[in-house]
Amino acid sequence: MTKLSNIVDEKGLVPEESWKKFIDSLRGRTTGNPDKEKLKQSIIEAVKKRIPQEPFGIFFSGGIDSALLALICKQLGLKFTCYTVGYQNETSEIPQDIWYSRELAKKLEFNYIEKIFNLHEVAEIIKNAVKIFPRPKEINTDYFVTIDVASVIIAAKTIAEERVFFSGLGAEEIFAGYQRHEKVSDINEECWRGLKEMWSRDLFRDVTLGNELKINLLVPFLDESVIIEAMKFEGSRKISKEHKKIILREIAEELGLPKEFAWRKKKGAQYGSKFDRAIEKLAKINGFKYKQEYIESLVNSKA
Repeated sequence: MTKLSNIVDEKGLVPEESWKKFIDSLRGRTTGNPDKEKLKQSIIEAVKKRIPQEPFGIFFSGGIDSALLALICKQLGLKFTCYTVGYQNETSEIPQDIWYSRELAKKLEFNYIEKIFNLHEVAEIIKNAVKIFPRPKEINTDYFVTIDVASVIIAAKTIAEERVFFSGLGAEEIFAGYQRHEKVSDINEECWRGLKEMWSRDLFRDVTLGNELKINLLVPFLDESVIIEAMKFEGSRKISKEHKKIILREIAEELGLPKEFAWRKKKGAQYGSKFDRAIEKLAKINGFKYKQEYIESLVNSKA
């Protein structure tokens, strides 16, 4: 699923405790002054280390994480394709991810493929996502988010022939990109906590998806050098009342990402693609008040 040995080994996803020990081991290596140039170079080198020997794609949303990865790949002279998906019905506006991705791909001359799915297609994708994952001990918010995000990845894979994809996974944690980072007194402590919790929330999901879809996900933002350099920066250099992931946006702009894209405020993939909106509509069509009830009915029908 990934070339980072601390995530997967010959047996598959490493045990959760091994992942947490790995993250703890990095904390002692974040000594020294923060250095933007070192961080910038560590991200570039993390991409270089993962360049595959075959055609590859980028799961592309037009947001800062995937945009920066695509920009670096372009500047390295690599051949790749950006894939963007979304949901739209006859009366709704185009999904934000589609609009921004189109514009950025045009501006920077990326090879770009998109698809806008209808409600029936999204329904089939959601059912497939539910089938992929084992029934959870508790059908809670984390599980619903798993299905939401997985559905976007599954949709993107339906329009892609490649088996290898770059992913922005990890950037939200090390650069304080979540809403919860706004609510804590110690931002970096929350970043460390979030990194450790990624195993149950993100890594299990993406490794499971990778195995099922037979794809390899490359995650430069989880390179240990990138984590170390990013975690040297104080929380105030990552998040403010106006912006999240500040230092990453500065680096992207310095590397040549147009300002309107470097500083675009973006929600999660399920929201920017409007897949979340599609699930809400499917819930109502199937007689449920909440989308969680609809997802739960799919889980129960699988049992």
